[in-house]
Amino acid sequence: MTPTLVPHHPARDWAEIQERMLVPLYEAVYERLGVGAGTRVLGLGCGSGLALLMAAARGARVAGVDRDHARAELARERLPEDVVVAEDVPEDLPYDVLTFFHATDGILPELTALTRSAQRGAAVVLGGWGPPERCATEPALRVAARLADRPPGFRADLDGLVAAAGLLPDGSGRVACPFGYASEGSAVRGLLSTGAFDEAVRATDPTQVEKEIAEALAPYVRADGTVWMPTVFRYVVARVR
Repeated sequence: MTPTLVPHHPARDWAEIQERMLVPLYEAVYERLGVGAGTRVLGLGCGSGLALLMAAARGARVAGVDRDHARAELARERLPEDVVVAEDVPEDLPYDVLTFFHATDGILPELTALTRSAQRGAAVVLGGWGPPERCATEPALRVAARLADRPPGFRADLDGLVAAAGLLPDGSGRVACPFGYASEGSAVRGLLSTGAFDEAVRATDPTQVEKEIAEALAPYVRADGTVWMPTVFRYVVARVR
């Protein structure tokens, strides 16, 4: 059954429903890199700012960039007034850690440009979906690819991005980030807010996209109406040469 949804507000749906699912990813990366007092962190594609809040709570000095105006505004509301959240990448990059937690293959030009400006030895973190067999989201993501009439290659080639950008590989990891939702409608809204379905929504009737996402979610709907989807994310760490 297709859920009845309230009007979509992707930025707010991301902030209120979806972003918290990635807390284990953010925490694992910060722990691995020893992010703490004095660490300077720049979040690229920082969304509504939860990852920056977590870094700041560890004592880091943070800043963010997100070209989505609505998400950047939400991040500014969440973060202390002295934290800069811009909609364009700054020219000066005096940071110890630069994160792309939601990397796509399309970031390569930006990533390459950043490596020319970032300080030598700075850590660059790229994150993305884990292997298909570990992601219950796989059927829904294939819906996105089919409706957008493109190959189902929605996973960024994180290692390829590191190599193409001229970065020095410095390890990787996988993190369990289960997607749990209060209802089927909440799950559809949360997944739509990830951006993975944007092409599909533009290419076809949005109602059809919602219907097919709901159908893909059906095996993960529990008797009480909640949705539980085991999901793994992968990250790679690289260094600016």
